[in-house]
Amino acid sequence: MFLARVVGNVVSTRKSDKLTGTKLLVVEPVDFAKQKGEGKHLVAVDSVGAGEGEIVLVVQGSSSRLTDTTKDAPVDATIMAIVDYIELAGSRTFAKS
Repeated sequence: MFLARVVGNVVSTRKSDKLTGTKLLVVEPVDFAKQKGEGKHLVAVDSVGAGEGEIVLVVQGSSSRLTDTTKDAPVDATIMAIVDYIELAGSRTFAKS
């Protein structure tokens, strides 16, 4: 599981039947302390209704197929939570506005 920021979306008119009705978002991994980008962008299936600019938790691999939205679907990354706030060592480093 890793922390990421939603930075865009992907529109696909043709895709696997198991992905019909899913929203595909572009996410960029970020660090926990400052929420600054720290890696390559990737596409993740949105299972929680996330939007652009939000900080989210993403799972990859077999765990990404364990949500109601992605069960038995050909996915490798799923947004499974929208972050409300982050605390590190007793200090809040992020709070959703």
